[in-house]
Order: sequence, then structure tokens, then C-alpha cells
Amino acid sequence: MQQKMQKLKDILAEMADLKGAIAVLGWDQQTYMPNGGTEARGRQSGTLGKVEHEMATSAELGRLLDELKPYAESLDPDSNDARMIKVAARDFDLATRVPSDFVVEQAQITAMANQAWAEARSKADFSIFQPHLEKIVDLTHRYVGFFPPADHPYDVLLDIYEPEMKTADVKKIFNELRPKQVELIKAISRKTRIDNSFLYQSFDEKNQWDFGIDVITRLGYDMNRGRQDKSEHPFTTGFSLNDVRITTRVESDFLSTMIFGSIHEAGHAMYAQGHSPELERTNLADGASLAIHESQSRMWENLVGRSLPFWEFFYQKLQEKFPQLNLVTLDNFYKGINKVEPSPVRIEADEATYNLHIMLRLELEIGIIEGKIQVKDLPEIWNAKMKEYLGIEPENDALGVLQDVHWSWGAFGYFSTYALGNLISAQLWENINQDIPDLSEQISSGKFDDLLSWLRKNIHSHGRKFMPQELVKKVTGSEIDPAPYLRYLKDKFGKIYGL
Repeated sequence: MQQKMQKLKDILAEMADLKGAIAVLGWDQQTYMPNGGTEARGRQSGTLGKVEHEMATSAELGRLLDELKPYAESLDPDSNDARMIKVAARDFDLATRVPSDFVVEQAQITAMANQAWAEARSKADFSIFQPHLEKIVDLTHRYVGFFPPADHPYDVLLDIYEPEMKTADVKKIFNELRPKQVELIKAISRKTRIDNSFLYQSFDEKNQWDFGIDVITRLGYDMNRGRQDKSEHPFTTGFSLNDVRITTRVESDFLSTMIFGSIHEAGHAMYAQGHSPELERTNLADGASLAIHESQSRMWENLVGRSLPFWEFFYQKLQEKFPQLNLVTLDNFYKGINKVEPSPVRIEADEATYNLHIMLRLELEIGIIEGKIQVKDLPEIWNAKMKEYLGIEPENDALGVLQDVHWSWGAFGYFSTYALGNLISAQLWENINQDIPDLSEQISSGKFDDLLSWLRKNIHSHGRKFMPQELVKKVTGSEIDPAPYLRYLKDKFGKIYGL
């Protein structure tokens, strides 16, 4: 059996190499590739994707997994080999349902769609992106059709990003969360408004960049195994354990975008840099799910990066970069970066309103999959939902339906993981503070080693060994629970707004 196990590892290693090469092409397209290369890049990605898919669905791999399943049952169920076989069998089942020709077509269509989205967003014109999105929606319906009927067709898409999570489960969590967050937002709206105008000044872009690099390296992002570049929409991608890259966006007249965008993506990247070396070039060298990934990025961005102890250490350094902040006290700066005010843009939304952005997108995606919403009607429906959920309407399509890149990638089923990640981050945070009782003091001293070590041990090192709900329960004692996040919001904003 050891020979067969080694054969499986060899196949998985080659597939990992192909996925890494595909990721390099995607990173280049988002950062440095000239616009004229889009069509060729789609073909290149499609070809490599086809080769990887053919390996992932080969009869040889299927026979090997059938032979190894009894062996897996004889192992410690939490051992790397047992989990590797289990995850490989799940991946094989999913992959064999999707034809290789579909994989090629999807790569080509999304490459063109991504370029069209960038143009449409820059011109605030949805009509440029609409025909491409219609093709993607058609692809998405076809993808769902490859699988047996689920309780809800959206389950098939959600499972891509959040394994074993059901649409009904997400709706239940959101239905519990929504009224309590709305209640909090209403209570805050009755209080004196916070002034954060000092964030909207002219800030030298190089100084922003240098400050951001200093922050993320102090947090623990290893620049010897990563780099940061600019892109239209911030993202993280990894080609190996030792090459995990992030991008960010810099705005010359708004300070928060670059700082918190970089911290957010560094949170993703530190997770990817923290997988056990034993998992490298295997199917386990990845995150447990996108919600687990988002728990890491949102934790570093918000629970750490928007905390008072964090700025007790970093604020003087920020003032040295930007003397125009010298007249802004630490207390006012802290309140300013945590101001609660409905925003049309998700990635700039405050913690109290952020989840409502996700709930809106989930509702739209479910409507599209159910056939109740047509692509051509999305801008109008988006704006109406923004009015309903947040009481505001976007000024244009760029601030509305075009603000997120995900649909151009064909990533339907993705958005709910952001909100789920928020919930998980707070669950983990309560446990972290029990295990590291002086965490606040450490953060205010610029020390993040203990926090990162805790995450490495309990989350990062496991990679993809455990299902997301299983991992959360192992660490916190319960599955995803909105209560800790609500406690966190009420405590934090209760103090800021005197509730």
C-alpha cells in the first residue's frame, strides 16, 4: 500500500504544480499583463486547466483511490495520509462530473469577462460587462446541471467554496444575524456622528505603500516568500508554500483603502504561508474553506487592525509619514476608522454594516440561480436592494453592481463566506484571548508572534485536512455561531458610541 500511497502523492504533486502555473497566469493577468494579451491568456489558462482536469479525472486516479480507501480506514482518521485520501476522493467525485471541454470554455470566457469587467468598472458602464456576465450565468447553470439535484441548486455552488455547507444553513445564520445587526445600526444612528474627514485628504502614495509594507511585515507576512503589487481589486494567490503573493489598491485621497486592504490580504497570505511543510505539493496545502480563509483576513483587518491597541503602537508611525494627522488625537483617529455609516462599497464598509452587503449579494445570486433575476436587470435590482438594506443608492454602476470582481471569475457561491468568516473570526478571538490573556498588551507593544503562533498551531498548519465546520468545532467547541460576533460588535461599538 505504501507504493500506491506514494503514487497518489506523485499525482497530487503534479496537479499542484499545474494549479500553481495556472495561478501564475491569473496573477499576471490581474497585475502586469497588457490588455491585448487577454484572448491568448484565456487559451493558455484553458489548456493548462484542461490538462489538470484530465489528471484529476483520470481512470488511473479513480482506480488508485478505490484501492486506497480500505487502507485509509486502517489509519488514524486525522493522519495526513487518511485525510489526503478522503479529500482526494471528494475532489475526484466532484471533478469527474464536469467535462474537460467545459473547463476550457469556462477559462476562456472568464478571461474575457474579467477584462470586460475592468473596463466596465472604469467607465461605470454595466452594458460593457453584461453580455460576458450572461455567458457566465449560463455556464453556472450548466455547472449546476452536472450534479444530482440538491435541496437547493445553490447548494452545488456554495459547496465549491464552503464544503458541506447548505443554503438553508446560511439563510438560518443570516436570519438570526440580520435583525440584531439592524438593531445595532439603528441604535448607533441615534448617536452623535463621528467625524472621519481627516481620512479624506491627500496622502502620498509611496508613503502609504511604505507604511503598509511595514505593517504587514510586522504582523508576520514573510516578504521573502511573498510580494505585494497593485491590482484593480485586491486579492491573494499562492503558487507554493514559499510563494504567496498579495495585491492592494492605493487611493491618493483616502487613507483606509490601502492600509486595511493590505492587512486583509496579508491575513489570507499568512494562512497560506503557515501550512505544514509536510502538506506541500499535496491536495491538503490549501485553506479549509473560504470562510476559514476569511476568518483569518477579517481577524487581522478588523479585530487586530482596527483595534485601539494596534494603533497605540502604529499611530505615531503613521503620523510621521503623514504630518497632516498630527492634530488628530489617537482617540479620534480610532473612532474615525471605526465610524459606522452605510457605504455603497463592500470593501470599505464598517464592521456593523458589512454583513448586510453580503446578505444582499447572496439574495441576488440565489435569485439568479433560481431564474427569478435576469442579468440585464441587475443594476436596477442592486440599487433597490441597497436602498432597502442600507438606505443608500450607489451613484453609478462602478459603486454598485460592478464593484466586485467575483462574477467575472464565475465565482457564484463565494460571497456568503465573507460574512461566515466574520463570525468564525470572533469565535476564534474569544478562544485566543483565553489562551493569551495579555494579548491586548502584546498588540499595543507591536508584538504579534504569540497570536500568529496560535493561529499557526490551531488553524494554518492543518491546511485542508478538516472540513470547515469540523475545524471550527475542534478549536472552539461549537460549529459556526453568530453569538460571539454579536457580542464583539456590541462591546466595541457600545464603547465607541456610548450605547
